Amino acid sequence: MSFSPVLASYRAATTVLGPLAGAYLDDRARRGKEDPARLGERFGRYTQQRPDGALVWMHAASVGESGVALALIEAMSARDASLSFLLTTGTRTSAELVARRASARTVHVYSPLDRPDCVRKFFDHWRPDLGVFLESELWPNLILEAQVRGVKLALVNARMSPSSLQRWQRWNEAGRRLLGAFKYVSAADTRTATALTALRGAPVSSPGNLKLAAPAPRADVDAGSVLTAQIGKRPTWLAASTHAGEDEIVLDAHALLRADVPDALLIIAPRHPERGEDIAKLCGGAPRRSRNEQIGAAQVYVADTLGELGTLYDLAPVSLVAGSLLPQLKGHNPIEPAKLGSAIVTGPYVESFQDVFDALGAVGGAVTAHDATSLAAAIVELWRNEPARQKQMDAARTIASQGAEAFAQTVAQLASMAPVRKAADAPA
Repeated sequence: MSFSPVLASYRAATTVLGPLAGAYLDDRARRGKEDPARLGERFGRYTQQRPDGALVWMHAASVGESGVALALIEAMSARDASLSFLLTTGTRTSAELVARRASARTVHVYSPLDRPDCVRKFFDHWRPDLGVFLESELWPNLILEAQVRGVKLALVNARMSPSSLQRWQRWNEAGRRLLGAFKYVSAADTRTATALTALRGAPVSSPGNLKLAAPAPRADVDAGSVLTAQIGKRPTWLAASTHAGEDEIVLDAHALLRADVPDALLIIAPRHPERGEDIAKLCGGAPRRSRNEQIGAAQVYVADTLGELGTLYDLAPVSLVAGSLLPQLKGHNPIEPAKLGSAIVTGPYVESFQDVFDALGAVGGAVTAHDATSLAAAIVELWRNEPARQKQMDAARTIASQGAEAFAQTVAQLASMAPVRKAADAPA
């Protein structure tokens, strides 16, 4: 086992600074970013019991990765009904997604703090047989403790930004040490695969982006019908998953396009629904979905709820995939609107999904807007030019249909790593 000064320093720092974590989490809980009732899970304290038998642990960061994890769990369950699953995530929104979609044999807990004592408690309690890390959630203490415990590890759909890859290349000894803990590593794109192959010193495959294979978010037909009736024939566009600072750009664009289309309606769905009140104030008191307020004649409607993005994409003919209008942001997944038939507009800052947007751009499946003026122009053009909008949606749908082979290959690989239980040990 090679020694890494960077990892040794990290382990020492997380031990020494560990006592400060309680105050940090309490502050996050006050701001709605942590679930106060479940803070104990961050420290390795659990009320749930470990399921009997073989346990596959999936570790994801937030909503997008959790969706892929749930799809993998469903596929692995279909292969072997005896398996139980543990899914760890880091955000409240991902926890709410899992609560709605997870099967009965899946337990969700918040990921432990990457502090040596918390990580040890996590493994003492759950004792997973297989650990699957999704994308770029490389927590050193968690990974190294899993290796010490003899847990088989896989890193799937690895996808790192150029800046992250450069950082790991600077810390190449630490990176090689961490990646060496994984029995299987696959990447979502060739850029990541090439960099990780050099860092790991062993081949990293690039079967494709698993998010292309993930099912589209659920569109509630009844809720969509109610909203459609309220909207009527008004030209409508959706600003999906906006972050603070983007709402102002979106509202400026809406003011510009209303000069051409006076009855236009903008639906803003913030990435973090708790911002709904602030956004409504920006709009002069716009109606909010979380309060069951009607759209009426409002120019802007704030969809500050969870789990309804599929419904909104399904009813909006054009959608801005936000998280892309400011340099500090890195974009969100455009596959969801592609699968639900909403024409895609994006800002220029899409580093986290660069490979997907490059593929969409190559076939004309998305339009890039750089500011409020170009955003307004793109929306109006897609409203007025139905053949061009349909062509763009068809191209995006073609890209979105890819990924099935990568998903099947990943499921087969993980299934080969999962423990095989005797028939007599299978649950009744």
